Amino acid sequence: MHIKQNISLKPYNTFGIDATADYFVSVSSIDHLKKVLTLKDYPNKLILGGGSNMLLTKNQEALVIHLNIKGISIVSENEDFVIIKANAGENWHDFILWCLKYDFGGLENMSLIPGNVGTAPIQNIGAYGVELKDHFVSCEALSLKTGKIESFNNADCNFGYRNSIFKQEAKGQYIITSVTFKLTKRHHKLNINYGAIASQLEVTGIKTPTIQDVSKAVIAIRESKLPNPKDIGNSGSFFKNPVISKSQFNILAKNFKDIPSYPISDNEVKVPAGWLIEKAGFKGKRFGDYGVHNKQALVLVNYGHAKGEDILNLSKLIQKTVKRLFNISIEAEVNIL
Repeated sequence: MHIKQNISLKPYNTFGIDATADYFVSVSSIDHLKKVLTLKDYPNKLILGGGSNMLLTKNQEALVIHLNIKGISIVSENEDFVIIKANAGENWHDFILWCLKYDFGGLENMSLIPGNVGTAPIQNIGAYGVELKDHFVSCEALSLKTGKIESFNNADCNFGYRNSIFKQEAKGQYIITSVTFKLTKRHHKLNINYGAIASQLEVTGIKTPTIQDVSKAVIAIRESKLPNPKDIGNSGSFFKNPVISKSQFNILAKNFKDIPSYPISDNEVKVPAGWLIEKAGFKGKRFGDYGVHNKQALVLVNYGHAKGEDILNLSKLIQKTVKRLFNISIEAEVNIL
């Protein structure tokens, strides 16, 4: 077992923050993971997946365990559906491309979301009208208390908007090692009415789209709005879209005629956080080596050598300003470390 010392985490987080780990090890199997977790010489341990949903604000005085367990397999299938198990270390977008290669449908709207499969259930990731929970069967997770693998079905996970049991009562108690999905093999249900998917398909002249066409449309939309972490450090959407009461929305709509919303229930609507941030004047604002992206106000960016603390302070300023202008609290979607 090779444990490295004083390793830069810059290559392991999409924000590109140059924080240091006192100790670092990459694990490629559950047995390896279990052995590392029992090491008593390293009382502080931090699990690191794809590094896409985190902001490092300081050096990590811990043993950083990079979860690199790979593998995709078909559990069962019939004429209409296939059950697929993907291990935690698989890159999310690569996993979707694998599914599309075999014409397995359901996840195409979530193409190009950064991160790994293992962290996807924690956030209940979603995009363009589809969420992970819509196709989630179960996940396996290692209990840090017992050292045993436990299984969580859809109901067990208590999924909500960018939320799950793993962010609430079970936070910090489990490490997800694999996720199982149910996808379609034929009669695919396309979801093209959210966002700009339909218009993107129209631009490309596609009238009867396939799941592959939907994925390409989503990729084109995301690439037009969101910076590639390989070019500009970022974690995708930094904030959640807030859900407010219809009565509060109606009051806001009197002062802001163009405020958009999406119905959540009879009494609640979702307001795009990007719109609020843009209206607050932050879109495209740059503060030295960090700022807000000029095409998508939800995205905070590191232009090169920003510190995590700088980006955190900017996020707090945005939250404070949005609260003052709209009386709406917006929550960070990323984990602050």
